[in-house]
Amino acid sequence: MARTAACLGRRAGRRKPLPALLYFTDPVRTPDPEAAAARLIRGSAIVYRAFGAADAQAVALRLKAIARRRGLKLLIGADEALAARVGADGVHLPERLASRAVRIRAKHPNWLITAAAHGPRAARAQVDAVVVSAIFPSNSPSAGGPLGPLRLARIVSAARSPVYALGGVNQTTAARLLATGVVGIAGVEVFGI
Repeated sequence: MARTAACLGRRAGRRKPLPALLYFTDPVRTPDPEAAAARLIRGSAIVYRAFGAADAQAVALRLKAIARRRGLKLLIGADEALAARVGADGVHLPERLASRAVRIRAKHPNWLITAAAHGPRAARAQVDAVVVSAIFPSNSPSAGGPLGPLRLARIVSAARSPVYALGGVNQTTAARLLATGVVGIAGVEVFGI
């Protein structure tokens, strides 16, 4: 799967350099995000989603240290203030908050800003990249029905920004993404972590 991601990552040369792999933390499905982050391949990104955890800043600082040591990027999910406090590389916005990207960009022009998208309209957000899901059947309790590679390819062609594929991506399904135009793969459990 790393080979597929590397092929996809070569497409990311627009605007800002984009990682080929985005690892999304999840307090239930990946209870030890630091151990998972320590195994990511160089050039990947961690998307730390704190979900209101009391120790969010401490965890984010530990993830930042791992990211710096291993040549990774750190994005903070839906919390611009936390991202600024810990010196993160940017933020990831849920679809409902994607409209905040323009304001965040004005304050933090060097940040990498990504947003979730679950359909063609949301994929037109003005961000550095969108994360479209769910592509294949997923273990995520919030995943909707899978879009499949054909619908994903249509979304990619209509998107304003580069697109990542999220949801049910694994060793078997990753190769089916090569012809869709995505720049990378995103996942919670996708990296065998």
